[in-house]
This record gives sequence, C-alpha cells and structure tokens, in this order.
Amino acid sequence: MTQYPSLHMIIDGQRVQGEGRRTHTVVNPATGETIGELPLAEAADLDRALEVAAKGFRIWRDSTPQQRAAVLQGAARLMLERQEDLARIATMEEGKTLPEARIEVLMNVGLFNFYAGEVFRLYGRTLVRPAGQRSTITHEPVGPVAAFAPWNFPLGNPGRKLGAPIAAGCSVILKAAEETPASALGVLQCLLDAGLPKEVAQAVFGVPDEVSRHLLGSPVIRKLSFTGSTVVGKHLMRLAADNMLRTTMELGGHGPVLIFGDADVDKALDTMAASKYRNAGQVCVSPTRFIVEENVFERFRDGFAERVGRIKVGNGLEDGSQMGPMANARRPEAMDRLIGDAITRGARLHTGGERIGNAGYFYAPTVLSEVPLDAAIMNEEPFGPVALINPFSGEEAMIAEANRLPYGLAAYAWTESASRQKRLTREIESGMIGLNSTMIGGADSPFGGVKWSGHGAEDGPEGVLACMVTKAVHEG
Repeated sequence: MTQYPSLHMIIDGQRVQGEGRRTHTVVNPATGETIGELPLAEAADLDRALEVAAKGFRIWRDSTPQQRAAVLQGAARLMLERQEDLARIATMEEGKTLPEARIEVLMNVGLFNFYAGEVFRLYGRTLVRPAGQRSTITHEPVGPVAAFAPWNFPLGNPGRKLGAPIAAGCSVILKAAEETPASALGVLQCLLDAGLPKEVAQAVFGVPDEVSRHLLGSPVIRKLSFTGSTVVGKHLMRLAADNMLRTTMELGGHGPVLIFGDADVDKALDTMAASKYRNAGQVCVSPTRFIVEENVFERFRDGFAERVGRIKVGNGLEDGSQMGPMANARRPEAMDRLIGDAITRGARLHTGGERIGNAGYFYAPTVLSEVPLDAAIMNEEPFGPVALINPFSGEEAMIAEANRLPYGLAAYAWTESASRQKRLTREIESGMIGLNSTMIGGADSPFGGVKWSGHGAEDGPEGVLACMVTKAVHEG
C-alpha cells in the first residue's frame, strides 16, 4: 500500500521543509482526516525561486532539442514505472477513483512523449526576398513562466504546466494547489530524475494571493499560465497586465449538451451519464446543461436519472467505486446552496440532492430537470455531480441556450444529421466541441476556450508555441 509522503517545496533542487514556516493541512476527502502538513512559502523563498528561475532560463534556452526530448521521454518512462504510486497519492489527496487517477498518469505520459517529438518541429520560415536580402521568422522561448495549477486533476494539470515550458526552452515556477501537493511534486520529481537541470523547474506552495502577487510582480517572470476559475483568472490577468505578461488562461465552463430528436438516444445516455459524474463532476469540461429537444425530452430525462441512480459512490481506493467524494469541504456546501436554490425556484429533483454519510465529502449524484433559467445553477458553474436537463423547442432555441452564458470552453451535441453537425460547429461558441462523443482532447490537440472561459491553448503544437515568442530578422 502506498504511504502518503512527507511534503516539501522544491527550490533550486532542494527540498524545503516546514521548519519555522506556516503550513497548510492536507486532508483526505474520503475520510476528512489529516494526511499531511505542507510548508508554505515566505517572501524570501519566492525571491530565491525567482533568482533560480532566471538562472535556469539562461541554461535551458540554449538546450538542444535532443536534450529536451531526452528529459521529456525519460520523465514519461518514470511516470509509467511509478504509475500506481502516483495514482494512489492523487486519489488520497483529491478523492477521484483509482482508475481515473491511473488514466491521468497516462495523459501525462502521452503529452510528454508528444512534446518530446514536437521540440524537433518548432520551425520558423524564410520569406521570399530579392537577391542579396533575407528575412527569417523564428520562435524563441518566452522566458521564465509562472504556472498555477488547480486541484481537480492533481497530476494532469501540473503535467501540462511543466511540459510545455520545458519543451519550449523556458524555466518554470509551478504553484500547484495546496490541497494536492504530493501529486504535483511526484510529476516534477520524474522530470528532475530524468535529468532536467535543477534550476529549470521549481515547486512552491503558499497563500495563493501572496504567491501570485509576488511572482507576477517580478520582472523575472515573462508569462503566466493559469487553470482555474474565471473569477481568479480575471484577478490574475489584472496583476499580469502591470508587467505586460503573456498569458494562457484556461478558466471555468458550463458545458452545454444538445440532444436532438434524431440522435441515438441510448448511446447518448450511456455516454453522457458516465461522463457527467467523472471526478464527481469537478471537471472544467464537464457536460452540465442538457438542452434536449422536446420530442425526446421525457425519454432522455428518465433514462438519464435511471442510469445515475445506479452509480456506486465510495472511497476512490476501493474496488467498484464509480464516483469518489468531492475534493474539499467547500464543494458539498456549494452543491447544497445551488441545488437548494434551484428547487426553491421550481426545478424538479429526480435523484440525489443530498450528502452521503457522515465522514468525508461525499455527495449523491444529482439530476434536476425543468430548471428555471434564473436559478443560480443555470448561470454559475456548479463544478459538481449535478446534471441540469431542460426541454427546448428546436435547433434555433437550443443553440441560443448553448450560447446564452459568457462561458465557452467545451460543448457537446448529439445528432445524426450531417448538415446540422456542420451548422452546430459553426454556430456554437466554444473552444472545443464533441459531436456524438465526449472525446474532446488529446496530446496533439489544443485545449482551451473562448469568452470568459479564457484564451490561449494547452496541449498540441499550440501548447508549446504558447511558451514562445516570434522574432522577425531582416537582412539587407
């Protein structure tokens, strides 16, 4: 059985322990019990990390593609070797089921291996010019990156935040979530053990606003990469503006799912019911607002509720658990508030709507239907195990509802009509769209949103280029 490790920060390759520092208590969400004490950075720690990051950038910007590829491929191999330990730690910290955590390790492995190939494809170009003249376009690493990763994918988010800067030739200071520190440290340790120079990547933890203000206020940092809520993202962008930092912002969503009368309803039900409750709904691209054409509304609603009622909720480390607890005490409180408000306003509750047990942060998978549009849950990302199912009269009204909110991260649609599929991909305002599928990401595909869901992309070639700047050189 994997033991939960002692916690630390990593600055200049050294493990910074908690002596004399403030600490954060790490809790197992399945039991509510303390499993670790995490040291929090003081100003001096952050100054040291910045100094080292500046040095690390000077080292790594001159690294060869072969060196970068060797580190990324080596880290991918180590993550495969350490998959079970990494997955168990992630489940202990965040609550998701062990099979989901194992998949998260594999997501990192695929991304790192893709980036290991992409470092050889960071092409520029030579422009056509008269004889005796030359104009070239090149891409260069942007500089030290401040990367902020949330708790909901405790392995995958740090992997994204570390992989792209390292592939691009940047140094990076990672501030992962204080709720899930050991998972992030495990990913970073794989990179260091694979030969990454100790100055290139560091991990700090702390009071979020203190850390963000300190790092983003430094002239050392040249780019901000953030995944998290829209509210926090807007705050960080204001801080980043003072130093004109480049930004990649992957923010909140409120995923619409359009179900048309010509869809394969049974396949849609089997696929979407499973996807909705992955990681207890704590997924930025989680399907949430089910926008169902009237002629199949009752069939879809009843079939969905019946499937959800069979989901087995339990400790993510236990065999057979299909959904674990929510990640922290704040999330069940948010579910009670949002679901209670919706019911008060007239929504129908079909299953769930309450906490489970008296230990940990378990919440029953919930289905609401006929939810008024003025209910808070129809306008605020619930980030939990709740599906909202409403009837609509036709394609125009369904598209209007999909685009009604200022979010635009992921959207889904189920229809057998090829012409409608083309219309939907054009009209729906979203960075990613799944047609008759929930597979909207991949190591080789950009991941990002529009409107209040952010800008820029992670993964794919775009993820590396987001950590680079373009330079044009003209010779006469």
